[in-house]
Amino acid sequence: MTTASAPAASAAHEHAGHESAAHEHAGHESGDTACDRGQHGYISDKARYLARLKRIEGQARGIHRMVDEEQYCIDILTQISALTSALQGVAVGLLEDHLRHCVTDAVGVGGEVAEQKIKEASQAIARLVR
Repeated sequence: MTTASAPAASAAHEHAGHESAAHEHAGHESGDTACDRGQHGYISDKARYLARLKRIEGQARGIHRMVDEEQYCIDILTQISALTSALQGVAVGLLEDHLRHCVTDAVGVGGEVAEQKIKEASQAIARLVR
């Protein structure tokens, strides 16, 4: 699904300075965006996200072990709080990448494509703040 050129293409797009309107909207004739073509904003930080998620997995296993070993409730709750914070950090990073890449690209396309991506991002934000 992803290719080695996706991060390079994303970085090149971000730093190209949008020399022309034709370049800016290349590939948008059908109304799709880079995200619709599988070029997601987090790709350039994929390794960092995977490392963070691996640590979160370890935290979850540690909490499981604490419950299995019948450790003190407050200690378990403290670890759950840390795990929740770590997940929120990943979520906020992914949201920021989505806004900078996918939503910005959709706004460049305009119309219904932009409205859909903005609505989608707003709904994701609402879920995060609950």
